[in-house]
Amino acid sequence: MTSGTPVDTPVNWAGFAAAEPALADTVEARFGAYTHHVLATLRKDGSPRTTGLEVRFLSGELWLGMMPGSLKALDLRRDPRFALQANPGDGTGMGGGDVRIAGRAVEVDDPETKSGYVKEVEPPEPFHLFRTELTEVVRTSVEDDTYLVVEIWQPGKPLRTVRRA
Repeated sequence: MTSGTPVDTPVNWAGFAAAEPALADTVEARFGAYTHHVLATLRKDGSPRTTGLEVRFLSGELWLGMMPGSLKALDLRRDPRFALQANPGDGTGMGGGDVRIAGRAVEVDDPETKSGYVKEVEPPEPFHLFRTELTEVVRTSVEDDTYLVVEIWQPGKPLRTVRRA
């Protein structure tokens, strides 16, 4: 990431992809391998809620679309923090590793933006649409059947890689 980006300043998907293109390609491929993923939000009482979700990478953004009045949408309106886990798929192979994204979801009400999303995705209407501001991207994989490798990206910080035997 550019040295001008303060640490802990969230960035959109394009900002992350510019900072770490190889990791971004891997993460996008993992999310693209399956339709449904797991979204974690915070309930009114602060406890976690996990729900299924489809995601889209369009126009340099990671988008979260939801049914009107869904609990996850109401959670995000109240507290925009989220964690998103890619579907690991069948079995234990997890080609490309296990990936998750954390950040904040910002609801989009702009008719022009929503119209562009509708043209690309064709969701059932009406719907809630959130763009994401990333605060962390993590990929966990196995290297040479020996090491657990954890790659951690946060805005304004260099990619950190931890290997555990």
